[in-house]
Amino acid sequence: MSFYSTHFARLAPLYDAIPFERIHAPLLNWLPYPPAQVLDVGAGSGRDAAWFAAKGYEVVAAEPVKEMRDHAQTTHPHPNIRWMADSLPALSEVTAAGLTFDLIHLSAVFMHLPKPDRDRAFRKLTLLLKPGGRLHITLRDGPSEPERGLHEVPDAEMEALARAHGALIAFTHTAPDAMDRPEVSWRHVLFRLPDDGLGAMPLLRSIILNDDKASTYKLALLRTIGRVANDSMAVSRDVADDKVAVPLGLVALYWLRAFMPLLKRDFPQSPRNRRGGERLGFVKADFEALMALVSEKDLRIGTPLSSTIAPVLHRALKVAADVIRTMPVQYTTYPQGGPVFAAIPARTASNPLPASITLEYLSAFGDFIIPQPLWLAFQRFNVWIDPTLCAEWARMMQAYAQGQGRTLDVVDLQLALEWNDPDRDVAAARSRVDALLASAQSVHCVWSGKRLYASDLDIDHCIPWSAWPCGDLWNLMPADRRVNQHQKRDRLPSAERLHHAQDRILDWWHRAYLADGGLHKRFWQEAGTTLPGVTDSLPDVIDAMQLQRLRIVRVQMPKEW
Repeated sequence: MSFYSTHFARLAPLYDAIPFERIHAPLLNWLPYPPAQVLDVGAGSGRDAAWFAAKGYEVVAAEPVKEMRDHAQTTHPHPNIRWMADSLPALSEVTAAGLTFDLIHLSAVFMHLPKPDRDRAFRKLTLLLKPGGRLHITLRDGPSEPERGLHEVPDAEMEALARAHGALIAFTHTAPDAMDRPEVSWRHVLFRLPDDGLGAMPLLRSIILNDDKASTYKLALLRTIGRVANDSMAVSRDVADDKVAVPLGLVALYWLRAFMPLLKRDFPQSPRNRRGGERLGFVKADFEALMALVSEKDLRIGTPLSSTIAPVLHRALKVAADVIRTMPVQYTTYPQGGPVFAAIPARTASNPLPASITLEYLSAFGDFIIPQPLWLAFQRFNVWIDPTLCAEWARMMQAYAQGQGRTLDVVDLQLALEWNDPDRDVAAARSRVDALLASAQSVHCVWSGKRLYASDLDIDHCIPWSAWPCGDLWNLMPADRRVNQHQKRDRLPSAERLHHAQDRILDWWHRAYLADGGLHKRFWQEAGTTLPGVTDSLPDVIDAMQLQRLRIVRVQMPKEW
């Protein structure tokens, strides 16, 4: 990368001068139809990303060299391009965003990887492809240039990588150098992925439907992981090539949240479990007290805790984390043997009692380790996995109850298994609007720019509640009532509309939340938990919103505005 950092001013204009259609002519007949999602890895000067965006594709451009990335964003601005500072073999930032792609494009990138990194990199790329997706790689053949860090990648190695990772080679093509260097030629290789590329769905089906179960613990653990992946996708971090870690305290929190409505109704979770009879391992006095003190909807990041609730929750979480580690983690195994998950408690003896539920507090309990293919499957497909889990969970509870001589009402079961998202509460945003208006400051519609008054103002969920129930501050924005109710409604803003509204959104966030001492911390805490790649920059939050928008488009295909 140092070579390209040093020479970007000379190289970028050379790359931009060559038309996409000339250098990538073999790819043109294999492109998916717009608005497919494209990942451009090693996007360089931005030439290819800009071409895809101009054709109507949604583009994520990963470029690790800051100078190249800055040049590309300045030279090729487009609302359909999301730029990320990321690189192979890890592509950790792209992976953390939870996206999948119809086409992954590597132009003059793969031969920069040394051989020990190439298997890992290829595996990462196939994990990011959607079923039927295409991976396009161009490889340079010719004299070595040591300062560029080029390596030979023979055809046999590419064929072996395809076989090892379940990909098919759709075509190969050799082309002369577009810069007319006679000693240099280029190989185009296009791979296709015939299935989901994860290998995770058969394992999940086996655990949900086929595994021996003495209780509902395995289902509860899977459901908990799925909800963490759906609600708090930004909390994961890579701990190995094929594993991610999430806070063990967060898994324990969602575990309590999943069981609470079921146990309040005395729905059995094992053949002998019922109130007044055999109790579950984590149902101690503190859990019983917690059920009396709070609703399951309160068991989420950001909830303030009184001096009465904090110690009760703390002890209940410690017990739940220990039960998770010693029961479902130990007994959830691969068909050929060996544990699927791991729970690693923190070495510290105790955590300080929190004033609110924070990510830092939950992280202090230790790590919960998840195979990356399973984590990605939950991020992408939980909208289908969760109903299957709930149906099997309901079936098991009915069977347990029947063995106890009881009959459970199906409607009650369904209601208890519904995941209670936070209330649709816009009070904090509304109070900030009222405060700004009371101090004679102007408030404008983020979509139209129109100045607003109390009589014509709505608080809009930018990403609509129907697509993703999220009441975080960053998602609450002032909008003209007519625009919100008659134009946007429950549709997802397009990339271009978000881009055009960006300056007004940034102004709203700054004046409404960051200028208010009481909401500043909450804003960053929520954004850093629910959105991928957020640091401490408001433009980062905009970029993360665009990535979340892409993820929702991929999973749910909602109507766009």
